[in-house]
Amino acid sequence: MDGSDINMKLVDSYLALFKNMSNESKLVLISKLSQNIKEDIDQNNDRFFKSFGAWDETDSANEIIRNIKESRTFTRTREEF
Repeated sequence: MDGSDINMKLVDSYLALFKNMSNESKLVLISKLSQNIKEDIDQNNDRFFKSFGAWDETDSANEIIRNIKESRTFTRTREEF
């Protein structure tokens, strides 16, 4: 039995539970499931773009360059002779 068979059994089990629900309750459930899926998609997109260190799309090239230069730190010290 692979993962898809288990998932289909779960879906069938939930469907058996939902048959006794009122139509209004079913619509509320559908709405909440849809919202949950949208949130998961948005969260996954955010994780994807953050993993590459992407800049905010609204920043211009000059602002990005300025931010990079401002974030630089120099720790090298010169020894005097």
